[in-house]
Amino acid sequence: MKCFGFSKGERLRKHSEFVNVTRNGQKIHTTHFIVFLTESPEGKTRLGVTVSRRVGKAVKRNRVKRLLREFFRLHKHLLPQGYDVVIIAKPQAGNLDYHQVKKELSQVLCKSR
Repeated sequence: MKCFGFSKGERLRKHSEFVNVTRNGQKIHTTHFIVFLTESPEGKTRLGVTVSRRVGKAVKRNRVKRLLREFFRLHKHLLPQGYDVVIIAKPQAGNLDYHQVKKELSQVLCKSR
């Protein structure tokens, strides 16, 4: 099932890509996340995740990143196509489970289509 993978081509990897999305993108606030959306110059949907130390120690930050990547991996066919998405976790995001992440981000990203 390759369609559920998360390849390097689907990631924002360079600092300049993150800066471009956060400066030029549409900003959407949720309870636990800030989501930036902008059209991708490459024409495919890509994800970037930022989790600061305010969320918690490394274990908690890494768990939040895994949850966000898993949401993207399983729902990328439902997300707006041809967009770069940057998700920034707010400090309270460290206490979420996958179902809460899915519910919160599904509402936001489906609206912005």
